[in-house]
Amino acid sequence: AEGVVIVGTRDGTPIRLAPSDVDLCHTLSMHVALSLANARLYEEAQRSADELWAAYDATLEGWSRALELRDEETSGHTQRSAALAAELAMVLGMPSEEIVHVRHGALLHDIGKMAVPDAILRKPGPLDDDEWVVMRRHPVYARDFLDNIEYLKAALDIPYCHHERWDGTGYPRGLAGEEIPLAARIFAVIDVFDALTSDRPYRKAWDVDDALSYIRANAGTQFDPRVVDAFLERVGEPLE
Repeated sequence: AEGVVIVGTRDGTPIRLAPSDVDLCHTLSMHVALSLANARLYEEAQRSADELWAAYDATLEGWSRALELRDEETSGHTQRSAALAAELAMVLGMPSEEIVHVRHGALLHDIGKMAVPDAILRKPGPLDDDEWVVMRRHPVYARDFLDNIEYLKAALDIPYCHHERWDGTGYPRGLAGEEIPLAARIFAVIDVFDALTSDRPYRKAWDVDDALSYIRANAGTQFDPRVVDAFLERVGEPLE
């Protein structure tokens, strides 16, 4: 039983209920009970959904750490970049229901590199032309990996498009300007800045001012100028 319905008078005067009144009380009590049961089921479903999303997030963070280890990136690069991408997406007016997909896409931005051979991915020197052909396929590999995972389809913009350039000279499709999804335009700026200001096996980290100057100088060519403006307002020191 969900509870008890008590029928009476305010002053305690005894009353006799007609059969129709009894039927009405039964009907009302059944509706109340059903409403309470439905509310409880909704709460349980919402709790299960929240737990499932938390499990998804934990899985994606685990994948992103594995990718960092394989690519020998500085620890925390992906998590830092994902957090700032979500923040800038909010500043630039992206709907809140889309920002979770920005974070997921940022966590998986380089998942396509799983299909790039170690000899290319970890090469200490410059890549030759043939190696660059393989490396520049990694956004396509990312699309192929994620397109069949229903809950990650909405997060594809960043893994597939973050190497496109505002002037149309990027890859894999040579998109230009606002043809490039906003999430990818946001992440492109953040990814480059965090990469420049982090130590890598093939070079030392750049000074923050030099990295910011690079971002500023490439607004309108490599990067969306509006995203660069929002980024420069937010970032004045290395990402923590």
